[in-house]
Amino acid sequence: MSLSASGRWEDEQQRSKPEDLPLSIKPFTLSGEKQEMSGCNSALHFYLILFRKQSQRILTVMRKVFAVAALITSSQLMAQADTTGHTLNEVVVTANKYPNKTSLTGKVVTIISRQDIERAGGRDLSQLITEQGGIYINGANSNAAKDKSIYVRGGRVEHTLITIDGVPVYDASGIGSNFDIRQISIDQVERVEILKGSQSTLYGSDAIAGVINIITRKSGTKPFGGYGAFNYGSFNTLHANVGLNGKQKQFDYSIGYSYSNTDGISEAEQPTSATKTFDKDGLKQHAFQANLRIQANSILVVKPYVRYSKNKGGYDAGGFTDGENYFYTVENLQAGVRNELKLGASKLNVLYNYNKVDRGYQQPTTASSYKANEHYAEAFAVIPFNKLTLTSGIDFRSSNTDQISGSVWVPNLSSDSVHHNQLGAYASLNFNSGNGFNLEGGGRFNHHSEYGSHFAFNLNPSYLIHEQWKVFANLSSGYKTPGLYQLFSNYGNRYLDPENSITWEGGLQFFTKDEKANVRATYFNRTINDVINFGFNSATMQSQYINQDKQKDHGFELEAKWKIIEQLQAKVMYSYVDGEVHTKAATKDTTYFNLYRRPQSQLNISWGSQLTKALYISAQANAIGKNKDVTFPPPTYEQKELTLDNYLLINFYAEYALLKNRLKIFADLRNLGDVHYNEIYGYNAPGFNGYGGFRFNF
Repeated sequence: MSLSASGRWEDEQQRSKPEDLPLSIKPFTLSGEKQEMSGCNSALHFYLILFRKQSQRILTVMRKVFAVAALITSSQLMAQADTTGHTLNEVVVTANKYPNKTSLTGKVVTIISRQDIERAGGRDLSQLITEQGGIYINGANSNAAKDKSIYVRGGRVEHTLITIDGVPVYDASGIGSNFDIRQISIDQVERVEILKGSQSTLYGSDAIAGVINIITRKSGTKPFGGYGAFNYGSFNTLHANVGLNGKQKQFDYSIGYSYSNTDGISEAEQPTSATKTFDKDGLKQHAFQANLRIQANSILVVKPYVRYSKNKGGYDAGGFTDGENYFYTVENLQAGVRNELKLGASKLNVLYNYNKVDRGYQQPTTASSYKANEHYAEAFAVIPFNKLTLTSGIDFRSSNTDQISGSVWVPNLSSDSVHHNQLGAYASLNFNSGNGFNLEGGGRFNHHSEYGSHFAFNLNPSYLIHEQWKVFANLSSGYKTPGLYQLFSNYGNRYLDPENSITWEGGLQFFTKDEKANVRATYFNRTINDVINFGFNSATMQSQYINQDKQKDHGFELEAKWKIIEQLQAKVMYSYVDGEVHTKAATKDTTYFNLYRRPQSQLNISWGSQLTKALYISAQANAIGKNKDVTFPPPTYEQKELTLDNYLLINFYAEYALLKNRLKIFADLRNLGDVHYNEIYGYNAPGFNGYGGFRFNF
């Protein structure tokens, strides 16, 4: 669930739309007095207090862990290269839509490697991503079946674009059209590249706060190979996956299936006044994926693929409110093909993706259904010449939805009338001088079938000094088109304009000469105009979606990585964000803090040690600052703002390799301090939990 810019309760999974709220609730405006913001000094002071407060609860456990580590470290250590420390020469594909070294781009990229994913233990994809700097996924550490809301640099859920292998994916039936990350099994992921900042020039709508590119598992290098894993743990959680991959002459393949099942915990927190124990809200998932690569001839590569997932989970009626026999199902089918034509040094990419989402919600007396179909096609060329590289292309997106509300008071929506199309053309020119200076600039023209045309741009210089210091800056615009529900529902408004943003950021990154350590500091400032809000339209005398607000956010991120010795690496990430919305109420502007359900401050400290050739251990501390939430308590259902406490989570992971690294046994222990916390007011989060299992490859 998420809140709109002005604080209205929204559920991007559509479990509670405006018509589902009590009739006594009216569109509201918060107090006009600006919230007093806590400064960075007080935020840092909070972490010192928080670590001291929780340390006694975990001291005994951690003493044992470090004692074992010290004992083993004193024995003969076997050097093993670390692949998680990102260097200047690491190649990424998301920043420019073609493989490019991080030293040649000024964009802020965070990488989750295959090794990071393998060492995720019992975590899912949302839990792994939320541990990265500048990102918070509300619900990631709550019940497994709970919806996950992604906030990049404090931006709204619908302001982060999810792509799979570079292809944008959406759910056109949702209020904001954002894709449900629960549909992606972590077993099917090779790597994740997170691109922060506005990226609408290359990626179009929704990329105001950033892009999360999920790169799927690739084929092996030998004719036949395979992999698999199994783990079991808390809440009767079972997870298993198996896959085959290989390469034979002109044909590569990667096929995988994964299965998860957990009893979970109650999604809603049980109040002390409850007379009956709340039931558990479990989750079951099936996921299948097949990627093929066919070398048709010396210049043409064809890559067809198919992905399918089905989730069935339980949910509750609300905060502190049980929902017996409340279930949801979500099916997602994606199928498409990517063609790569090599013409000398240039490359032409032509791709098509079909994305079908079918969601249903079942309650004892009602049922609702939300279906969406999306067609996406794109053709772009990458043309290098001298010190310049041109990326230019066109893309087309067609969306429709069918919705059956299950209520006689809410009209159904039909794909015959609820659809829209978008056509975009873009170009980006990347200049690499060869002496450290790099400059990227580009623009996009987008035409929408409902509101018309829109333009976006970016300008991104960077300078690498003596292969150690990188100075970078970025000025870019972005946009978010209205969702189908916002346009065509009974609360819709066909005259909505797109949300549009201006973002500027700058920073400095330092690398040691041996590249064993690097530090990056980034400041960003983002303004979004014409924010779509649910409110009262005085022109039509009815409540509907309108362009009303202006959102202003700013903050900074500090990220450091250090390979202390070959066997020991450490990471520290701190992020801070502040934001306020300017909303027009009657004849005056009202300004207030509105970054609900995401903390202003986050601190993540982790270390990993290859103690022997076979044994690897790591520990992690996640400190989450206080965050504000909004609730509507009965009987008046008037809006009430509250503050959720800060908390500290300590996690531990260990793995032991056998059979020349073909078999690894692992254990993953989370929330060692058994801390009680809430990501959302009235909703549960697990205490201490643990998982153990094995993974193999052949």
